[in-house]
Parts: sequence; C-alpha cells; structure tokens
Amino acid sequence: MKTVILAGGYGTRISEESHLKPKPMIEIGGKPILWHIMKEYSYYGFNDFVICAGYKQQVIKEWFANYYLHNSDVTFDFTDGGKMQVHSNASEPWKVTIVDTGLDTMTGGRIRRIRPYVGDETFFMTYGDGVSDLNIKDLLEFHKKHGKIATLTAVAVGQRFGVLDIEEESSLVSSFREKDVEDSSRINVGYMVFEPGIFDYLDGDGTVLEKDTLNRLATAGELAAYRYDGFWGCMDTKREKDKLDSLVLQGAAPWMRWE
Repeated sequence: MKTVILAGGYGTRISEESHLKPKPMIEIGGKPILWHIMKEYSYYGFNDFVICAGYKQQVIKEWFANYYLHNSDVTFDFTDGGKMQVHSNASEPWKVTIVDTGLDTMTGGRIRRIRPYVGDETFFMTYGDGVSDLNIKDLLEFHKKHGKIATLTAVAVGQRFGVLDIEEESSLVSSFREKDVEDSSRINVGYMVFEPGIFDYLDGDGTVLEKDTLNRLATAGELAAYRYDGFWGCMDTKREKDKLDSLVLQGAAPWMRWE
C-alpha cells in the first residue's frame, strides 16, 4: 500500500529556511522532517512512497540519490580513483517515487497528478510538515470499517486552521469550514486514507484539497474523521520547527517509535 506525501509547496511561513530548500527537507534532529514522516509509516510496515514534489524538487531527488552519503559513514580512497566505501550502511526498506507535480499546482492537483503511480488502490496521504505518534494500522482499520472514500485524522489543538464539524455517532464530517474566534472543534492534520474514488473529486491543477475536495466529500457523506488525542506537531513556522527539534535532541520525540 502506497503512502503519498505532499512536498511541493513554497513553505512561505518558514522562509528563513525554505528559501534554500523545500519545507519537507528542513531538518529536525539532523534529519529532514520528510524522513521522520517516512520512518513513521515504515515502522508500521508501509514502505512504498510517492512524494509530490514541486518547489525546489531537485533538492529532494538529490538527497535520496545520495542517501548513503547523508546517512552513513563513508571513506573516499583517492589512491584508488576516489572509490567510495560505505560504512554502517543506513539502508531502508523503502521504494521512493518522486514526482514533479508542478511549481504552482494546488494540493488537490498534486494528488491528481500522481494517479498513474497509485493506480486503482487504496492509499495513504499526508502533509510533508507534520509528525505524530498515531498508530497507522489503527487508522487504516478505521477507514476500512467505515467504507467511505476518504478518512482524515482530526486532532483538537489551538485554532489556526480550518475546522471540522463531526457527527458524534457516525464519525462523518458534516462540514469543513474556517475557524471561529471561540471555536474548539478538531482540525484536519493530514494522515488520510483515500480510495481511488477520490480522483473523481479532483478536477485539475487548481483544485485545493482542503477547500474543494474535502468539502464536496463531506457534502456527499463520503468523508470520515478519525479522532486522535495523542501527539501531533506541525512545522509551519520557525518557532514550531525549533520545538520539534528540541524534542528530538532531548530524546523526547513521541513520534520516533522506531528508536
């Protein structure tokens, strides 16, 4: 089962670093947050990734092309033509497909563009700037139980993003809206599961997943919410990046279950 990761945006809110690299390649604890997200899914046995690249997509491609250089000790023997020897091989059981989904393509449009790589199968989708200690297998089981086209993960945090109205018994999303001043609703944090039917709700490069597709799915009764009360952290600003970085350096990062 494939995991699709959105990694093509400009990352303007954290421009201190994103002017040099895509936001998912900004490091926390010495590794790109993209790597942390992939390790989360890999921990539960999901090792086939499709990365929706765009802005500075060459940085992502080059990092994976030189994975051993970035993650292993190496010896360069210039007495033997510069031959490289890799020590303590930091290999992963991953298959990684990196797709240039366009520079200005919207989130829904990016997903639409990777359809040839996921085919007619159920797939995971998440954002390239958030980490969580969510049990991925529990999420998938919930999705299969409800039988809807889409499932998202809903977390209650301080209100910064659009919020969700969720029906208590059915766990269906009745609306996807902007926050109110006194709102305490849960927000969509990614960690989604999609059926191939999602592509019927993606019209073109200008489709915004959050405003267009999810709203239409909610109206059609095809969007379920997995309520999660554990850890979730976003790296949308330099302050949030520093907080996640600190958790890793202190050995207190809840999402790093593979350690």
